[in-house]
Amino acid sequence: MIRANENYQKLKASYLFSDIARRVNLFQKDNPDARVIRLGIGDVTRALPPAIIKAFHKGVDEMAHDATFRGYGPEQGYAFLREKIAAHDYQARGANISAEEIFVSDGAKCDTGNFQELFANDIRIAIPDPVYPVYLDTNVMAGRTGDFEDGRYKKIVYMDCVKENNFLPRLPEEPVDLIYLCFPNNPTGTCATKTDLAAWVDYAKKNKALILFDAAYEAFIRDDSLPGTIYEIDGAREVAVEFRSFSKTAGFTGTRCGFTVVPKTCQVFLENGGAISLHDLWNRRQSTKFNGVSYPVQKAAEAVYSPEGQAQVKKLTAGYLDNADIICKTVEALGFDYAGGKNSPYIWVDGQGKDSWEFFDLLLHKAAVVCTPGGGFGRCGNPYIRISAFNSRDNVTEAMERFKGALK
Repeated sequence: MIRANENYQKLKASYLFSDIARRVNLFQKDNPDARVIRLGIGDVTRALPPAIIKAFHKGVDEMAHDATFRGYGPEQGYAFLREKIAAHDYQARGANISAEEIFVSDGAKCDTGNFQELFANDIRIAIPDPVYPVYLDTNVMAGRTGDFEDGRYKKIVYMDCVKENNFLPRLPEEPVDLIYLCFPNNPTGTCATKTDLAAWVDYAKKNKALILFDAAYEAFIRDDSLPGTIYEIDGAREVAVEFRSFSKTAGFTGTRCGFTVVPKTCQVFLENGGAISLHDLWNRRQSTKFNGVSYPVQKAAEAVYSPEGQAQVKKLTAGYLDNADIICKTVEALGFDYAGGKNSPYIWVDGQGKDSWEFFDLLLHKAAVVCTPGGGFGRCGNPYIRISAFNSRDNVTEAMERFKGALK
């Protein structure tokens, strides 16, 4: 008899964004003339920059000729892209990361979800609340949690991120083995300082723990005092894996490309007290289960690091940050407390006592504006909504006018 993985039964009935889509579809069915403005899911809306499109076309053209055709590429990514990433994103910032420590993938979501496969099922996991759902749900699927009760899974160490601690997770009071961190944060938009990250690195070293550090929104940091990578922190090479994405940086949400950094100095421990290379484990996992990102997509990603590409992607992120500024000014003028929006494309708005799904429905039905209810990110997210700056300037401006009208 074929049996199901019953851990899937522990998952909440609906994935957050599927539930949002269902509610929006019902609203549009009942209101066919309404023009819905979506400031919910973090999908970009601007076209790929010209330098990237040019490189993309060139890569496709090469596939049309026997002399330049490429079949299976290296599962870890082509050297031309890995070398550019290492030089620009790490070595230029003083971080000692080599091209061999970079694994090109089809996006940070897949890698952050898949990385947990490398670890024993009885490890102790610390996850922020609110949190990007993929971190938690993939561990539920793997059987590392108990049942879901009172808004939380048993066996998980939740780190409350609330206004009183500036939405920054505090070090666990008990030893944990695996720690998920995300800065600039999704969903709250907050950023960690070098001092903040140094405390986490010290904790991980002391407890032989590992940090999975999601830096998908690093390109939105404009404050030079904030770390662009966890590897700016001494000792991070021994205790941290970093995930990055071209999705928000360069508009690759529909093109799919990202990468994960696994330093060769990072180890994972065995029950008998020995240690093995985490880099080697991930390399084996990728070589077994992943066929690599297509050559034209990697050529397009390489163009991000050209002088033209750098100027164009910075213009993209600057445009989204200008949208964030418009949103921040609107919610502030209406008297709402908020976080984020300064070095992040997300604004985390306090609903002033409203349930987050109630706030979501109010904006959808009174303003035809879609946000993301904070309760979908965890128990601590319930009073909040997340507003995304990923849309056109005209749509963001109109959405904020509707926002004002709905919340007078």
